Amino acid sequence: MNKISPLAIIENGATIGQDVEIGAYCFISANTTIGNGTKIDQNSLIYGKTTIGKNNHIFSHAVIGSAPQDLKFDGEDVELIIGDNNKIREFTLFNPGTKGGGGKTIIGSHNLFMGYVHIGHDVIIGNHCVLANGATLAGHVEMGDYAVIGGMTPIHQFVHIGDYAMIAGASALAQDIPPFCMAEGNRAYIRGLNLTGLRRHMEREEIDELKSAYRDLFESGKALKDVANELLESSNSYNIHNLCNFILKTKRGIPFERKNI
Repeated sequence: MNKISPLAIIENGATIGQDVEIGAYCFISANTTIGNGTKIDQNSLIYGKTTIGKNNHIFSHAVIGSAPQDLKFDGEDVELIIGDNNKIREFTLFNPGTKGGGGKTIIGSHNLFMGYVHIGHDVIIGNHCVLANGATLAGHVEMGDYAVIGGMTPIHQFVHIGDYAMIAGASALAQDIPPFCMAEGNRAYIRGLNLTGLRRHMEREEIDELKSAYRDLFESGKALKDVANELLESSNSYNIHNLCNFILKTKRGIPFERKNI
């Protein structure tokens, strides 16, 4: 049974699932779809063609699906898609996609977006990620699964962040961060592996393999992509292949302190 405040404004055409809660002074647009069990707290605004999955909790004063902040946007049919079991805290801002970026912003499931987080147009976020207060993702950013962004950290447009990576708070990231790595600083560069995150999800043997690969890649002084190709040929590890393929495909480059050969 839904629990919808009589003070909420829901336009005709909106699709509301079962056991949905919508608080006072919320606005829900005609093109919105809200999945079962989702809760939207008072004063939140849902605009545009926005699909919200099951069992999400959107806290007060969130603005979801408003027009992308892109000067090229001219009212095209664009979309914001949010998965299941996300927590979207107060004063967050999520934008849909743009024509130039494929038209969709896509958010996975089981993520935590703390207060004042901004998700720009055409962003793609995986599952089980954490974005701390004030983290800011510009347009076209892509994040893998289990990635963490610290508070007050801006991410430059078109940056890719791999699975299990962590970007420390108060950093400024302008290049790609491979899976399993930790970056910090302004401008941020890789400081090591995200060992705290890895220990929560991996066996020691897997972590030891990644430590060895990390040393080969970032501490040997050899050309990064040459080492990545060598590791792909010599290792059968899924994690090593994930790491090396990311490095080989990077377009913005990998920020790390290069050793003299």
